[in-house]
Amino acid sequence: MKTKYQEKSEAELKKVLTEKREALRRFGFDAAGSKTTNVKTGRNLRRDIARILTVLNEVDKKSN
Repeated sequence: MKTKYQEKSEAELKKVLTEKREALRRFGFDAAGSKTTNVKTGRNLRRDIARILTVLNEVDKKSN
């Protein structure tokens, strides 16, 4: 599911970012314990984190 991160507020983006980072951390522990079945989840989480950080950096540059 593609999410439009440009349409969200900065506070919402930071909340989603912390959730995605926590999910990536849990994914790493599950992968180490051989509990993970879908290995693409980690890549998708990293890409979503990068997208959110890109939007946050654009917002920061516009405010300066």
